[in-house]
Amino acid sequence: MVSLLIITHNNVGGALFDAALSVLGSCPLPFEILPVSQNCDPEERLQKAQAHLDKLNQGDGVLVVTDMFGSTPSNIATKLASNNVTIITGLNLPMLIRIMNYPDLSLEKLANKAVSGGQNGVIEVEK
Repeated sequence: MVSLLIITHNNVGGALFDAALSVLGSCPLPFEILPVSQNCDPEERLQKAQAHLDKLNQGDGVLVVTDMFGSTPSNIATKLASNNVTIITGLNLPMLIRIMNYPDLSLEKLANKAVSGGQNGVIEVEK
């Protein structure tokens, strides 16, 4: 089973995860959440992220999601990229719910579902 690592500014990831849990009731994927504060030591956070990754990777890969490309959480996540780690930026609630709804997919297919869920969840409401 693919695992999930959420790396975001402060508690953005935790708040979105809690919201997804309130909708779905549980998370079927092994997961960890790593908050990154403005005053953090990026090297210490990278070491913590790597420790989470090592714990989570059970052979099927890890999907790492982060909130904003080019930010410190995203830069930390990017350093984790490998053959069995996929990084996706732009985390939103529809993306996270989509990830949690498809726990049996391969890493590649789950990443595709996550991106489509995130993109399809952004809609301009007509007046």
